[in-house]
Amino acid sequence: MGLKAGIVGLPNVGKSTLFNAITKKNILAANYPFATIDPNVGIVTVPDKRLDVLQEREIPNRVVPTSFEFTDIAGLVKGASNGEGLGNKFLSHIREVDAICEVVRCFEDDNITHVEGKIDPLRDIEIINVELVISDLEIVNNRLNKIEKKAVTTKDKDALFEVNTLKKCIDSLEKNIPLRRLEFTEEEDIVLKNFNLITKKPIIYMANVSENDILNGNEYVDIVKDYASKENSKVVMLSAKIESELSELNDEDKLLFLEDLGINESGLDKLIKATYDLLGLATFFTAGKDECKAWTFKKGMKAPQCAGIIHTDFEKGFIKAEVTSFEDYYKYGSEKAAKENGKMRLEGKDYIMQDGDIVYFRFNV
Repeated sequence: MGLKAGIVGLPNVGKSTLFNAITKKNILAANYPFATIDPNVGIVTVPDKRLDVLQEREIPNRVVPTSFEFTDIAGLVKGASNGEGLGNKFLSHIREVDAICEVVRCFEDDNITHVEGKIDPLRDIEIINVELVISDLEIVNNRLNKIEKKAVTTKDKDALFEVNTLKKCIDSLEKNIPLRRLEFTEEEDIVLKNFNLITKKPIIYMANVSENDILNGNEYVDIVKDYASKENSKVVMLSAKIESELSELNDEDKLLFLEDLGINESGLDKLIKATYDLLGLATFFTAGKDECKAWTFKKGMKAPQCAGIIHTDFEKGFIKAEVTSFEDYYKYGSEKAAKENGKMRLEGKDYIMQDGDIVYFRFNV
């Protein structure tokens, strides 16, 4: 289950520059609005030092890290929902993502125009927020108009429940409150799942700063952090310019460059960690001479469900899971040595998978 994130923001906030850098693609990043019309999709591998250890010790034929997919859409402007700029039709391209990454301009640069005339992160966030809210409101209203009359007439229990759930959303959206700020029951979540409402998705604010502010931030970043704290969202401070320079370096030079800057990880690494934390994700591994592979799963998933991530047959025919923690693998040097020291466990259907588990699934179909 590779991660998917949608990148949104106003024009000229560093959105496409950042996308270019983290996905190493060369899309148009011009100094004028609407340089990006079609959505751009890029995939990056998720760095994990534990996978490096497995590769070093197992010497497999291939190594497969888990992935992170980014979709970059055209910059939104005030009034997009009413047809300004390119309108908001391309928001459909990010309805399938797991999380929204909103790039917020937190740097001054007279050479890069701001579509609203001056730097104001709070105003920028609210502009994007309004456009996403209106987009969701249109979808929810359209659905309500289709089913409400029939639901009331037939008094169908499920249809009436959907109507009430939709009205709950409309009440929030009409007050310009994103749906991620509301609490929904499991039944309500099921009703809303197929609509892929954007404001219901978790959001990470990416505060794009200058190279000079990468260590300590600035007053603009403080504004973004204050806003995000009110909705339990996360903020990742980075510099699109630095990320662009890092993308041109090999791993060794990248480490030296980060060291010179006084930081220990790139903005991309911080973003991936923040996204995993926000979505409650973790990683398990399968290891052997043929392949060492990292798999993303949601915390709380049981062994059969994780087996199903590899193949549906694994979940259907699940028998047992041979599990070694990465810590024990690292300590004893191999799965075999860990087993000889009593550290390989045989787990059943109720076992809740843990981050770093190295697993071999037994199944029978």
